[in-house]
Amino acid sequence: MFPFLAKAAYLGLKPMKYFIDNYFRDKVTPVAGSVLYCDLWVLVEHSGIYTGDGKISNIVVEGLAESQVQHSDARDFTSKSKLGRKIYVSSDNHGAVGHKAVSAGALGHLGERSFYGLVVKNCHQFSEKCVNYANIGYHGGLLSGLSEINETWEPTIGALKSAARKKLGATKWRLWDWENENEREEIPEPDWKAINNYFENQPLNLQSIEQIRQELAATQDYEAEIADENIPDHVRQRLAVFRQILTDISTKYEEVKDFLAQCPEAGFSYAQLKNMNEDFAALANLLKDNKQIKELVRKMGRDYISEEKKKQTRIPERSKSEVHGTHRSDDVMRVLPSELLNLEDETLEMLFYARLLEKNLLTYELQGTTFIRHEETEKHSKMSGAVVACLDTSSSMQGAPLLKAKALLLAISGILQKEKRLLYVLLFGSSGQIKEFSMNSQATSAELLQFLQMGYGGGTDFKTPLKRAFEIIEAQTDYQRADVLMISDGNCGLSLMFIQNLKKKKEKLDCSVYTVLCAGLRIDDKFSDEVVVL
Repeated sequence: MFPFLAKAAYLGLKPMKYFIDNYFRDKVTPVAGSVLYCDLWVLVEHSGIYTGDGKISNIVVEGLAESQVQHSDARDFTSKSKLGRKIYVSSDNHGAVGHKAVSAGALGHLGERSFYGLVVKNCHQFSEKCVNYANIGYHGGLLSGLSEINETWEPTIGALKSAARKKLGATKWRLWDWENENEREEIPEPDWKAINNYFENQPLNLQSIEQIRQELAATQDYEAEIADENIPDHVRQRLAVFRQILTDISTKYEEVKDFLAQCPEAGFSYAQLKNMNEDFAALANLLKDNKQIKELVRKMGRDYISEEKKKQTRIPERSKSEVHGTHRSDDVMRVLPSELLNLEDETLEMLFYARLLEKNLLTYELQGTTFIRHEETEKHSKMSGAVVACLDTSSSMQGAPLLKAKALLLAISGILQKEKRLLYVLLFGSSGQIKEFSMNSQATSAELLQFLQMGYGGGTDFKTPLKRAFEIIEAQTDYQRADVLMISDGNCGLSLMFIQNLKKKKEKLDCSVYTVLCAGLRIDDKFSDEVVVL
């Protein structure tokens, strides 16, 4: 959320407003009882009440949540702003608006101190309290009025602007040209294209869409405010384009939010989503029920070892299960009967204990062989877990099978990324046709889904991707001990020699091949360690 806000400070509506308000709209001078505000940061404003003679009654923080109502001039009022020294004034079509009762109320609170909590919240509550004096007049007792927090309050100036409109007739907010010629702040023209590109490429999630929709609402309000003013057409057009982009982003998010919820770390942006011809609702449904997928990833992660693998990885270790002969030791459980006879004679009993201490008792020697799994090898296997996935993009995979395959790879990608494991994807078709994508730490699921839109159609050849997959495992250090995932909708003929060579490669590289069928029935393909049907 915070990186989004930092960028939006310079790539959003506010720099557009500053430019338009500074160069194309009339400026005003506040009157007693006018509401003033300045932008501190993206969604943070500071407000106060103008009381005349260049003075602004406002809440000033003097420590950790310790505040006091004080008078400030325009320079002090804007001293904490990170976005410039511009001050907005409650206005209508004719100029600044205010009310004497509002000014009197603000003056009456000067010097009051309290533990207020959040500064932004309290300054707006203070200003709104003073605006409400326009009807009832000042009666004192501000502190009790600020003690209760409205649960629907948001960190914006919306509630204050609404009160100013109702009580003061403030239909517009115009800039106060308070700076002298020597210190007047120049407002650069915003980079319209960069602003649009930023929002189109912003990763969509619950936090960013909330800010985008707030930006959209503020843009719509601003367009309505300046609708009757003399703003150049090209400027209005650029503002309209920005509003339309925000609208399109909001609409697209609503269409795909269920899909995004299934892969929250994917980082999909509007620019990526709008160019994808995907059935996102169907993908979301497939991703919801992915128990098979999780189980498959667990097996490929080497946290799982099949019974067949256990047999293959057992190694012999010497054990004591068979009588092999006699030797001298202190093993009283296997002592020969002749030695035990010494215990029957008091004179020879001491001799028995002496031999025991010297480990010189005549005992049976047991030997044998048992098979155990090598713990160090198993531990090392669990530390592995990269996957090389081969996706069949032949014509028979189009439609539902390919949709299942994409959901499978997106789910696997998300799980592997959380576990900091690598994924390498190969798209294949007929003989010699192959495309490659490395899902490293910099790659995103959005980039993966874009890659998966590429394909070949036509026939199917398993030899090309399987050969390339084992080349990657053998040549790239990060993919040593990786497993191969073959995703297809059926079988493909492989020569007996190729299958035999493949088995040798599997043994040499200590890896497995898992095949997932996105259509059809379970088959015996002679080279897979396991076949799964989705």
